[in-house]
Amino acid sequence: MAQIGYVCLGANDFDRACAFYDTLTTELGGKKLFPTPHGQMYRLGGGAMIMVTRPYNEQEAHPGNGTMLAINVDEQADVARIYEKALSLGATCEGKPGARGAFGDFAYFRDPDGNKLAVFWTERQKKQ
Repeated sequence: MAQIGYVCLGANDFDRACAFYDTLTTELGGKKLFPTPHGQMYRLGGGAMIMVTRPYNEQEAHPGNGTMLAINVDEQADVARIYEKALSLGATCEGKPGARGAFGDFAYFRDPDGNKLAVFWTERQKKQ
């Protein structure tokens, strides 16, 4: 079965981006892994990875329009907790925590480089 292994997020201020993800991945039950030639790899609690990277082409990093990394959290309360932690680390709000129809609880924010992230929990998780 195929699954996503990692997602790359571009950074213009690499040290600031790493400080943000050093703390955020810990909040998500993950950890800092290893440096790469252009970046830093992190593991999320569930196994997927994020690589914070300087763009290989040495051009300015910028978030893609419509691109978002969505992270499924274990507990409903984690949605608000992770969102608040991200804001305290310099993220900006893209949608406060709360129910999104029948889909579950979601919160949206942008990291200091403008990359959009979501944290979410669904009612289906209680039934598993």
